[in-house]
Amino acid sequence: MKYEKLAKDIIENVGGKENVTSVVHCITRLRFKLKDESRANTDVLKNMDGVVTVMKSGGQYQVVIGNHVPDVYKDVVTIGGFQSESPVEEEDGKKQNLFNRFIDMISGIFAPTLGVLAATGMIKGFNALFMALGWYSDKSGTYQILNAIGDCLFYFFPIFLGFTAAKKFKGNQFIGMAIGAALVYPTLSGLTAGKPLFTLFTGTMFESPIHITFLGIPVILMTYSSSVIPIVIAAWVGAKLEKWFTKVIPDVVKTFLVPFFTLLVTVPLTFIVIGPIATWAGQLLGQLTLWLISLSPIVAGIFLGALWQVFVIFGLHWGLIPIAINNMVVMHSDPILALIFAASFAQTGAVLGVWLKTKDKKLKSLSIPAFISGIFGVTEPAIYGITLPKKKPFIISCIAAAIGGGLLGIFGSKVYMMGGLGIFGFPSMIDPKAGINMGFWGAIIAVAVAFILGFILTYLFGGAGKENKHADASETKNPEQKQTDVNVKSEVISSPFTGDVKSLSELKDAAFASGALGKGVAIEPSEGKLYSPVSGIVSVLFPTHHAIGITSDQGAEILIHIGMDTVQLEGKYFSAHTTQGARIEKGQLLIEFDMESIKSAGYVVTTPVVVTNQEQYKLVPTEEQSIQTGKPLIDLQSKADSVAV
Repeated sequence: MKYEKLAKDIIENVGGKENVTSVVHCITRLRFKLKDESRANTDVLKNMDGVVTVMKSGGQYQVVIGNHVPDVYKDVVTIGGFQSESPVEEEDGKKQNLFNRFIDMISGIFAPTLGVLAATGMIKGFNALFMALGWYSDKSGTYQILNAIGDCLFYFFPIFLGFTAAKKFKGNQFIGMAIGAALVYPTLSGLTAGKPLFTLFTGTMFESPIHITFLGIPVILMTYSSSVIPIVIAAWVGAKLEKWFTKVIPDVVKTFLVPFFTLLVTVPLTFIVIGPIATWAGQLLGQLTLWLISLSPIVAGIFLGALWQVFVIFGLHWGLIPIAINNMVVMHSDPILALIFAASFAQTGAVLGVWLKTKDKKLKSLSIPAFISGIFGVTEPAIYGITLPKKKPFIISCIAAAIGGGLLGIFGSKVYMMGGLGIFGFPSMIDPKAGINMGFWGAIIAVAVAFILGFILTYLFGGAGKENKHADASETKNPEQKQTDVNVKSEVISSPFTGDVKSLSELKDAAFASGALGKGVAIEPSEGKLYSPVSGIVSVLFPTHHAIGITSDQGAEILIHIGMDTVQLEGKYFSAHTTQGARIEKGQLLIEFDMESIKSAGYVVTTPVVVTNQEQYKLVPTEEQSIQTGKPLIDLQSKADSVAV
């Protein structure tokens, strides 16, 4: 197995396979459902070779890997014995709020189909492009076969979603597929061609001709091919009925009677009630979306373009994907995915700006694969590895994406099929009926503008050339590793607390008292707030938030350990306002802690503030016995500066 060691390390640091409820993957991430997220070693995972970062969103613990996530996923599944998705019942589902549960449900149903959905959409898009270029007509055999490949999944979407939805709802996947297959059964759909028996809801927006009845009950026949909402609801109902039938039917006949009764109840119920109501709801949803965008497509484009990458980071984009698919079913086109089309190119342009401007060899080497991935629409490596850590390039990319989104709104660009990402998305913007129109050319213009703006603004103003010699502190694999080769400069460390100043020798911890972990002072804080004593980078933030390491802009390596043996509190009573690898400024609030609760638990809060690369300095601590936050605490006189003098 190619990624055996990485897979083992990931499983170990998410709390072991016994802590995993389920695991799936999308284009760049392993998406774990954990029984207890507190058991995961997030900081260890973030700093692990082969892991870009870790995100927590939508009730999922997401380990971002990059483009080779399918290979890592295979090894994780093999080593953990998860069988692609663990069948273990979700014990923590009720602990999630409704929004997280909704996002988790949507991603669980749609994520497994996205790869094939994009692939078939690309084929359909290129087929439309080649026909528009006059390479062949829509009557040719080549067109017909390629169109069949492009249409197959989307046309029979209820069958595929029946499988994934049933799996998500813990039902029999084949029952889910059978429900979906019934919805697209060609004989039933052909019955609508004849004269109706009568009409329901005459004169209303729900007017429906009735062609057949079931046990005397009118059945409103609708077109369910390519539909989304009816099968998801039907699969949920089917899974609930299946569980009930499993409880009441004797074991000896469960194998065939459970699916028998489940299908016998669910399918007619879907045709009579679920299907029509869900279809009408989908039509209203599609019309509402178009109405909102029609109010101002420019404002909608700016809003969606600016925030799309933020939505992706937090997994919120899953809430819009079903709406976009529904729009294509109802209106045969969708403006939502069109308005965000420029966002990935803005992000890629920003990466190009960093790549060409930076002198940091490590950052430059990371930028190359991130840029290539971005061209094909996969921006997670760019976001988590390049632009987000540097902040300004990410903000610039959002601004460029907003401008691109506004232009897409002006040109009225739409997507007509679920196509590929990045450059492979262009064919999906060709109108199958009108061919290449202004919406398509507008998309090219918007993408070019977003890409160029992202590149130029990042190159000029993104801070790509202002390299901080400690910028890669967050990548340090060994927190105790000394950077003794850094040419440090003299500076004054301010007090991170208000309180009483003590000598390190007064501490009961021998390692701190002896100065083995660094020289400095101890403070008995009078309030539970720790402020940054310098400007620099958070080089280490312990998962329990009881200790923090900071590398200052001048090269000082500072360790602040709140109390003694407080690691045993396992993070209780501590809350961090920063993250490992974050840029911080002098006087910024970093950690809050409940002093009284810590003391009541039997621990002292006397805190050592030490310089771990002490050998490069002459330390002169303050002579004050009491000190205020922000006042001079330790004067660091660089030995290098002394030699230069």
